[in-house]
Amino acid sequence: MKCKRHLHLFSVLLLGALLATGAPFDLQDDGLKALDQQNYQQAQEIFAKLAAADPKDYSAFFNLALAEIGLKRDAEATEHLKQVLVLKPGLYEADLNLGILQLRNHNVAEALPVLRDAVKQKPNAARAQRYLGDALLASDDAAGATEAYRAALIADPKLATAELGLGQALLKQKQLTEAAPHYRQAADLDPRLKSYLLELASALLQANEHDQAIDFLKEFPDNPGAREELGRIYLADNRPADAVTEFQSAVNLAPTAANQLALATALLRNKQDEAAKPLLERAVAQEPRNYDLRMIVGRMHRDKHEYLPAADEFLAAAGLKPDSVEAWNEAAAVLVPAEQYRQALACLDKVHNLNADTAGDFYYRAIVLDKLRQVKPALASYQRFLEMSQGKNPDQEFIARQRSRILEKEANR
Repeated sequence: MKCKRHLHLFSVLLLGALLATGAPFDLQDDGLKALDQQNYQQAQEIFAKLAAADPKDYSAFFNLALAEIGLKRDAEATEHLKQVLVLKPGLYEADLNLGILQLRNHNVAEALPVLRDAVKQKPNAARAQRYLGDALLASDDAAGATEAYRAALIADPKLATAELGLGQALLKQKQLTEAAPHYRQAADLDPRLKSYLLELASALLQANEHDQAIDFLKEFPDNPGAREELGRIYLADNRPADAVTEFQSAVNLAPTAANQLALATALLRNKQDEAAKPLLERAVAQEPRNYDLRMIVGRMHRDKHEYLPAADEFLAAAGLKPDSVEAWNEAAAVLVPAEQYRQALACLDKVHNLNADTAGDFYYRAIVLDKLRQVKPALASYQRFLEMSQGKNPDQEFIARQRSRILEKEANR
């Protein structure tokens, strides 16, 4: 809430009321000057004295509240503004300031009635309509907020915060096309609001409006989050080279583990494994307990047939998430070609204990048991694999049938 720029205005508005009171004018004048100069401590002391001297002087309580707002003493300011409204019901400035204060402290239910009262008194006041819109939007009344923001903009077409609020209210109602120009207008009127275009871009992404989202995101070349989001879009659209460019920019701006992981992922997709490797190693060093990172590094080693390093990563991931069927399966799949059969069997047992066995799990189990010369268990696993596969894995089924015949003969000796 930007109270400072309005303190003098409200104090001047109340000057006539101050002149009508019995308090010493010099002290009142000193208090108003202190407010005007933003010397809130002095103003607070003066108006506290005036309010104590005359508990019915609503103007003293009002200016005391303004000083307390300046001092960030919101609880005290709230009580004194309520006192003003007891002494002078319907005072517009008190309603408006109390509503703004309640909004600042997230007391939406208490803000709404006083802001409605302020708007009732001055329906053409842009600020009152804008803050009522804020309160309605915070209470999930997007339609009501839309009306309030539109009224604010009729009163003041250059009120940037009302443009932004109107855009957000329309966005909540899934009216993306209608919301976009209001976000744009808000940013044009007040460049400090430009970052809210990222909010619009996020909504466009959720609605699968990638082209429009890209246009907005490109307006933030120095924002690592925007560059990362662009990279994700390009990856999803199977444009890994473009994704590498965006993620590299994000890493240059903010070399976080997440950004390095994203860049490494794009590099891997773009067949640049060697460039990805140091990034992944640094990311793992930064976040050794990052499950997703461990899985990605494991797959990188797996695809290069570096089975033991891959197994280390998959086992580390499984240690982080013991209920991850995927991690145990990946570990088993690389331990088998690495000829670490007992470790592979232990991983398959974990999958079995999680009641997640697939045809592939029984195939690997059969191979491991076969290698360990456990004839009957191996035969049973091959047969179970054949029952579950049903033509889906013809090459493996051929091997399973051949080995089953051999094992059956051995079992019957």
